[in-house]
Amino acid sequence: MERVEEDRQILIGVGVSRMETNLAIITDIHGNSAALKAVLENIDKDKQIEHIYCLGDLIGIGHETNEVLEILFSRENISFVKGNHDEAILRIIEGKKTSSVGEEKEHHQWIAFRLDKKFIPRLSSIAMKLEKVINGINFLFVHYHLGEKDRFLSIDYQPNTDKLDEIYKNSNADVICFGHHHIIHHFKSSKRLYLNPSSLGCNFKPFAPYLKLRIGIAVKGSFLLLKSLMIIRIFYFHIKIKMFLPVILY
Repeated sequence: MERVEEDRQILIGVGVSRMETNLAIITDIHGNSAALKAVLENIDKDKQIEHIYCLGDLIGIGHETNEVLEILFSRENISFVKGNHDEAILRIIEGKKTSSVGEEKEHHQWIAFRLDKKFIPRLSSIAMKLEKVINGINFLFVHYHLGEKDRFLSIDYQPNTDKLDEIYKNSNADVICFGHHHIIHHFKSSKRLYLNPSSLGCNFKPFAPYLKLRIGIAVKGSFLLLKSLMIIRIFYFHIKIKMFLPVILY
């Protein structure tokens, strides 16, 4: 296990809370059950973690679709938002037009054909975004930034606080947690905090990152204190197999 970012204290200008809440954030599992099991085992060792938020792309890219969904949907302590791969595969199952083309579309069709039908109702019911108030902090959980009609925006490969604040200028969120772009994001503007722990299951090495948040007993004037922020990378055993899967990078 490796800590990528050490504990830090972050002030957010909202009301005062007198409770402490511990959360884990995972995203972009991409059908990788070995990585998922390793991360959940690590999370379960921390008895203070009360809830897990999964930020989409449960499936796609990796081949262990049903194994991953069985693990995730068997737990009661995970809330989900839908990712672009989840959405595309569901649209293929429903006979609808999808934005994926070429090899990516072939890959989604391959996954859709092998997805156990018992998971379809639960997967279909997942929302595009979740808004939660946790200890007085307004959280927005989303797979990636949404535009009109809740369509995902194109990945911004050079993000900064000004561009992020412009996207969310009409949002009352204090903390925005997202995934999709498979690199760590940690941006703090005068308006809000933006966090992306990077992909849990889609990496070039067998490391699976996730985010721990501790929202704490926080009294500093009129500010609430986000007491701890850690991105953890878990090493896991990975078995290489030979099979045809189109290469999709995000």
